[in-house]
Amino acid sequence: MPLFGGRPYEDGPVTQTKTETVDTDAGQARITWHPAKKADLLLAVSHGAGGGIEARDLQAIAAELPRHHVTVALVEQPWRVAGKKVAPAPKTLDVGWRGIWPVLEKRKLPVVSGGRSAGARVACRTAQELGAAAVLALSFPLHPPGKPEKSRAEELLGAGVPTLVVQGGNDPFGRPAEFPEGPYDLTEIPYGDHGFAVPKRAGITQDEAVARITQGIVEWIKRLREC
Repeated sequence: MPLFGGRPYEDGPVTQTKTETVDTDAGQARITWHPAKKADLLLAVSHGAGGGIEARDLQAIAAELPRHHVTVALVEQPWRVAGKKVAPAPKTLDVGWRGIWPVLEKRKLPVVSGGRSAGARVACRTAQELGAAAVLALSFPLHPPGKPEKSRAEELLGAGVPTLVVQGGNDPFGRPAEFPEGPYDLTEIPYGDHGFAVPKRAGITQDEAVARITQGIVEWIKRLREC
């Protein structure tokens, strides 16, 4: 039986966004819902330690995925909602993520746990505990810039569920060639940095780079549905 219920893989209409606040043990989080009609999957995805849900990749995902029967929940961690400029320790980020999970489960859909950068680490660390169907890791920070010896590969390899990494080809936090072999898929965005920005000399435009992100995710979800 397909992982996500076997709904025909075709474009569908979307509905209006709405925002919901959620009390967690780390403070108040916020979810911006981008619902799909007749959704068979929920993708919850959070931001990194240096920005919010306005990131180009998160906005592109929220705009595109509902057309493919995927409801998208863009999650703002409590520290961001509180207006703080510095993210807390990883354990506190995990607490905030756990706190929004009961709200996600009310949708009665399989949940893909996702995030960009620090949010990707959170998704990997908590996937099995929370019962995530899969993990989407955007710009996974494999190591701090210039410090490959401080690897975070164990978090990625320990996710324990189907995982897609979407990584910029020039990401200083870990280029695709640096990633170890493991039970995950990896989509490379040529020339992309940690925020998937591409230089003018690149062989693709910024719009093309963003399109490759969403296309890679859509194709991965299609494969999950067919499993």
